[in-house]
Order: sequence, then structure tokens, then C-alpha cells
Amino acid sequence: MRVVLQRVKEAKVFAEGQIAGSIGPGYLILLGVEEEDTRQIADRMIDKICKLRIFQDENGKTNLSLADVEGEILVVSQFTLYADCRKGNRPSFIKAGSPQMAKELYQYAVERCRLYAKRVEQGIFGAYMEVSLVNDGPFTLMLDSHNEFI
Repeated sequence: MRVVLQRVKEAKVFAEGQIAGSIGPGYLILLGVEEEDTRQIADRMIDKICKLRIFQDENGKTNLSLADVEGEILVVSQFTLYADCRKGNRPSFIKAGSPQMAKELYQYAVERCRLYAKRVEQGIFGAYMEVSLVNDGPFTLMLDSHNEFI
């Protein structure tokens, strides 16, 4: 599982001509799933993300968690996080999870996020989407379940 995590002041995702999800301050999570991912991996990944202390305290230090700031979460599926650009000029997405498997795990991850935030919004899996955000900082992290942090 791969995630691009952005601390945002606000974020929106548009799909099928309308706003599919919209949040205020919190996290925009771009989530990619690979075939070997499991619910256990999703649990560890979401738990880690939601416990990160990356929001500023009263002294300007990144010392507060999502819960501390009552942040919101917008989760957008993004299989392109598994692009392999090593050969040629057209990316390969062979490492991305199959659509059925990835959709199930994406939905599971969204539900897991609901344990940590009162408001969790999402994009539409498999749809063409446009994402709009105001990055806070900017503060962007990349997380991969193959790293040992989880």
C-alpha cells in the first residue's frame, strides 16, 4: 500500500460532474493498493497515518495528531502510485492491485479512517476525478507499507 499524505487546510474531489467529497482542515490521503496488500496492512497503515503528529501546536512545532486538531480526512484512490517508469516512456501499472481487490481494500481503508475522524469523505473508485486542495505548510509525506514503520 502506498500513500501520499497531505496536510491540508481544505480539499475537494470532483467526479462525474459534482463534488464527491469535501473537507476542511485535516488530511488528503491519496491511496494506492497493490495485489499483495491485506486488511492487516491497511489497518497498520491507517493507524500509523492517523497517529502521526504533524499538526502545529501553539509554539509552531509539529506536535499534534489528527485527533488533537479534530481534523477531517478525504481519501482518494490512486492506482498511479504504483507506476513503474523504468522502461520506455509509458508507465506500467502491473504492480497495482486488480480493480475488484483494490476497491474492496480502498473501502476498508476509508472505514478504518472513520475510527480516527468524525468526518471522512472519499472519491469515487475508478472514476476520473479532479482533486483540489490547499496544502498546509506545504506538508506532504509519502508512506509505503514495504517500509518497516508499520
